[in-house]
Amino acid sequence: MAEEFDYVIVGAGSAGCVLANRLTACGKYSVCLLEAGPPDWNPMIHIPAGFIRTLVNPNVNWMYETEASAGTNGRKIPTPRGKVIGGSSSINGLIFNRGQRMDFDVWAQKGNRGWSYDDVLPYFRRYESHDDSADASYRGQTGEMRITDLAWRDPLCEAFIKGAESIGIPRNPDYNGAIQEGTSYVQRTSTGKLRMSAARAFLNPAKKRGNLHIKTNAHATRILLDGKRAVGVAYHRDSASGKPQEVHARREVIVSGGTINSPQLLQLSGIGPAKLLGDLGIEVRHDLAGVGENLRDHYGTRLTARAKNVRTINELARGPRLVGEIAKYFLGRRSILELGPTLVYCFWHSDETVRNSDLQISFTPASYKEGMQAWLDDEPGFTLASWQQRPESLGYVRARSADPFAKPVIQPNYLAHEEDQRVLLAGIKLCRKLMQTPALAPFFAYEAYPGQNVQSDDELLDVARQRSTTVYHLMGTCRMGPATDPTAVVDDQLRVHGMENLRVIDASIMPTMLSANLNAGVLMIAEKGSDMVLGHPPLAAAS
Repeated sequence: MAEEFDYVIVGAGSAGCVLANRLTACGKYSVCLLEAGPPDWNPMIHIPAGFIRTLVNPNVNWMYETEASAGTNGRKIPTPRGKVIGGSSSINGLIFNRGQRMDFDVWAQKGNRGWSYDDVLPYFRRYESHDDSADASYRGQTGEMRITDLAWRDPLCEAFIKGAESIGIPRNPDYNGAIQEGTSYVQRTSTGKLRMSAARAFLNPAKKRGNLHIKTNAHATRILLDGKRAVGVAYHRDSASGKPQEVHARREVIVSGGTINSPQLLQLSGIGPAKLLGDLGIEVRHDLAGVGENLRDHYGTRLTARAKNVRTINELARGPRLVGEIAKYFLGRRSILELGPTLVYCFWHSDETVRNSDLQISFTPASYKEGMQAWLDDEPGFTLASWQQRPESLGYVRARSADPFAKPVIQPNYLAHEEDQRVLLAGIKLCRKLMQTPALAPFFAYEAYPGQNVQSDDELLDVARQRSTTVYHLMGTCRMGPATDPTAVVDDQLRVHGMENLRVIDASIMPTMLSANLNAGVLMIAEKGSDMVLGHPPLAAAS
């Protein structure tokens, strides 16, 4: 006999954790939360600097990679996704960044009622707990998700910010407030010493409720359908060789597997483009052309410099100094173990005639081998990375076969659109300008990558194709839009078009890219989505 619950949620990532909390809070409904990965017991999850290990750990990471493309010079790009309780919020860089007002207003302009900035701001405020000194008209102070401003201060970071000011980029005390543009130390999902994952913030408090049932190592293989109505989920426990099991939903199935896994699960269930499903030998249960399409991602180019006259994280992370940093961390003193991959953000624009904050630049007093974020350089260094905030290039996610354990095809088509090339090129040039400001001059030895011999636009674009990587912000593969939109997958209530009792609630529903790291936006989507599932009226728009 299959177990039966009111709601079945697939995926215990950021969205799934929020939903599990909100749907069980009243005590009226039973919820089953399926997670393909293990519990979040790995200590590298909870130590902020542990991200550098979780990025390459298959025990907590799906270890996906993109297909090769012209925009990557034929490279396949590693694409980490969390496969653990907390999902990618358990392995990400801890950055909290909502995006700009215009991002959400565009969602509403595309026919998604109730998704303008004024509509979603109350949901951002509901779930967050930020510094009491923040502007309460923009920031929440009583929610479960703790947001802290980075307390670390470093000579290189201060020099970078002063250098930015010298070329007209101002300091911004709160890029999640009224205006995003400017430079600032990062805001983080962290208490300082420990990561604040979605699991820690939302799921852990709900675990004691008798109406929440969490199944880990439970790989969803198919949505169970009765005609056009979702009635449950089939899954395997522990591995592909495990016994197939089912769990049934009396009210709804909610897919929260993320931008890669959600469209793959829909396709494996017969919901998606009919031709693709037919080619894979999957019975077409509902022809829905947009499933897996409209993939976008931020594609970042990292420039590195050799540093002088200053100690960088590269030296602090080796040998006896690292032992000292570990001791300081556990003694409650300032330590590099508290740090994520980025310390300072700069939001600016690629064209002075069009001031739309289309560039995001990050700075950190560390540099990585081969431009990758898993292995630090041996010599002192610092890194500036830039990416286009709202890329135009469109890709796709497609099931590779009817085998639910086969990794899907992931093709972002980086730099396919000419505008993406223009903006990224402007970002690389701005990074170089920032790297060589008088404020940074005492610490700047030379440009290590790509090096001053690379100067022409064509050479710099080739650098981008050779060494750029994902910034881990994939979205859009089950995009939200009205039924008249041939590429839309869900409506503005997050219900799958043409289906009953089936919703998708995660980053895949984003109609267009946010000018932001996506975790903050996903938490908001789940907050708002939980009210939709429960039939609650939307929170009042900010006055």
